[in-house]
Amino acid sequence: MAAPPTIDALSQFRLATSLGPIGASVNFTNSNLIMVATAAAILALLHFGMRPRAMIPGRLQALAELCYSFIADMCLDTIGPEGRRYFPFVFTLFFFILFGNLLGLFPYFFAFTSHIAVTAALALLVFVLSIFVAVTHHGMRFFTYFFPQGAPVALAPVLVPIEILSFLSRPVSLSIRLFANIVAGHVMWEVFAGFMLILTAALGIAGGAASILPLAINVALVGFELLVAFLQAYVFAILTCLYLHDAVHLH
Repeated sequence: MAAPPTIDALSQFRLATSLGPIGASVNFTNSNLIMVATAAAILALLHFGMRPRAMIPGRLQALAELCYSFIADMCLDTIGPEGRRYFPFVFTLFFFILFGNLLGLFPYFFAFTSHIAVTAALALLVFVLSIFVAVTHHGMRFFTYFFPQGAPVALAPVLVPIEILSFLSRPVSLSIRLFANIVAGHVMWEVFAGFMLILTAALGIAGGAASILPLAINVALVGFELLVAFLQAYVFAILTCLYLHDAVHLH
């Protein structure tokens, strides 16, 4: 009896050079390739979606307008009127993460948000921008953020270090949350997919009744992964808006 196939759930996260010798010469990896594909997909959606400029939008135009209004409302509701200034940044961030998550679900594609280096870079970008906005708006008053208004001065030695530590933990939590959820989801999906193949091979009834349950679980996991792809992009974007709100209003 042939041995059942082994499952290497972590192999999907390995980097590999793309575009042959040209890619190898500049260390252009599969992660970089999917990033370019993600940017191209977003630009294509906006270009072809808004090109008709119809009063009664078609499906693609309606989708593009929905994407625009969704992020615009998020920025205005969370940051306030100043959110219009930061709308392009939040829009780009949200759809870059969302499309990256979604493309990573396709066979032979790569989920670049499963690498901590990528999510940490995005989180640091948000962190540095929020500090820049706060200093630009408030100057040295920015440092009053680390001492809650109305708190007793005697508690300053305790409150200030806690507030600084909480502030510095933002990029850590932001990057790890996205990275961990994408990795966990992909590993779970591949393990269950391998389980379906192993069960079918062990019983020798390919396509039989015994494989229906794991197949159903994998179909459900596809829906779960689609939900996670959207939710993680949304959480990243809404936290970015909250950090920008704190930078603008200092509370």
